[in-house]
Amino acid sequence: MLKSFIGTVGLMVAGATLAHSAEVHALVRDHKGKLVADAVVLAVAVDPRGALHARPPANAVDQVDKQFVPYVKPIFMGSTVRFPNSDNIRHQVYSFSPVKKFELPLYGGTNAPPVTFDKPGVVILGCNIHDWMIGYIYVSETPFFAKTGPQGTVAFNDLPPGEYTVRIWHPSMDRAEETTSRRITLAAEAPASAEWQLGLKPSIRVPRVSGGASPSYP
Repeated sequence: MLKSFIGTVGLMVAGATLAHSAEVHALVRDHKGKLVADAVVLAVAVDPRGALHARPPANAVDQVDKQFVPYVKPIFMGSTVRFPNSDNIRHQVYSFSPVKKFELPLYGGTNAPPVTFDKPGVVILGCNIHDWMIGYIYVSETPFFAKTGPQGTVAFNDLPPGEYTVRIWHPSMDRAEETTSRRITLAAEAPASAEWQLGLKPSIRVPRVSGGASPSYP
């Protein structure tokens, strides 16, 4: 069971720790009933008063076996992300996404400078050397977010009671993110649950070149 971002950063509300917190469990399936991993679940407080104040943590998206790891990385707006390269060849990471356009020239190891993501939305990652390398960073405007694992579930355990809109994003979903939004009322010590069923488009990726056929960039 995954915890939300707020469970890891020691947040405060109105200068005091959360004495009473609410809980919500989310389950995501596809249109065939299969559990969906890598879906980002976000809970946005309807009343911004009393919202949590968070210090965005450092994050990392690695490059392992010529793939971005993790494939989907949700972060809080204002967070900094490092892009270490754990392969024994060099990569050139970039994004043309309007949310954050950047390019890290050909490098190996941990020499690339970190990138700060200060606008909410989806950032698609690519590598100029290896066309099949695709990854996603979801920049959340709310500190309440989590990503589903293989069981298609997430749990938010430390939300302030109140009204929230909860929505889903997945890189292969066949509809707009806004259409998944629903209103949920959370009360202290009264766990809530919600389930989504997403239509997913077929994932089309450029075949990954095997190690022997891949160009070497020492």
